[in-house]
Amino acid sequence: MRAYGVRPLLVLLLLTPGTVLGAQPRADADRYDDVFRKATKRHFGPAFDWRLFKAQGMAESNIDATARSRVGARGVMQLMPGTFREVASKNPELTRIDDATSNIMAGVAYDRRLWDAWARDSVETDRLPFTLASYNAGRGTLLSAQRTARASALDPRAWANIERVAPTVPRWRHAETLGYVRRIAQLHGQLDDRGRVMSGTITIRGGRAR
Repeated sequence: MRAYGVRPLLVLLLLTPGTVLGAQPRADADRYDDVFRKATKRHFGPAFDWRLFKAQGMAESNIDATARSRVGARGVMQLMPGTFREVASKNPELTRIDDATSNIMAGVAYDRRLWDAWARDSVETDRLPFTLASYNAGRGTLLSAQRTARASALDPRAWANIERVAPTVPRWRHAETLGYVRRIAQLHGQLDDRGRVMSGTITIRGGRAR
């Protein structure tokens, strides 16, 4: 497995106005770091930056294992029960959606499935935002966005073109998805080399991490 970083995603963030910041880190935001490391190593290899998935967990639930959304998504990685069951059917060690370790492992495994799905359908440097956007909105929605880009004579494999046509894609809450991708990049940028939230970074609620 070659080392994939998040530099293209961070560049995307810096070049895009209106960044939405992520959830406010809590004092126990680091409690599942070992799980994120293990899940990343298992599904993406040791060279992949595990902090990306911690940032995703921060964006999804504020690293809250008890979180539940109004549509039924649950846990740190805000998985729908059906998605968890599907992932667990191929990973029998995953026990319960409300178990934090199983939830994180399943979320990263699902990320890996999406990552593989975009291997041929995206520019390599843009594979990460396609993966994260699919986690949020579903791969079918992003394929629809690609069809819209293609109809506009734009390269559908380039993330910048997906952002460009997003407002015209039917039945897509594009602002939520695009904000989600940027939010993860922002949160990733707030983590130090050990994955700890750096002091002095601004949180979504206007406070500073201590």
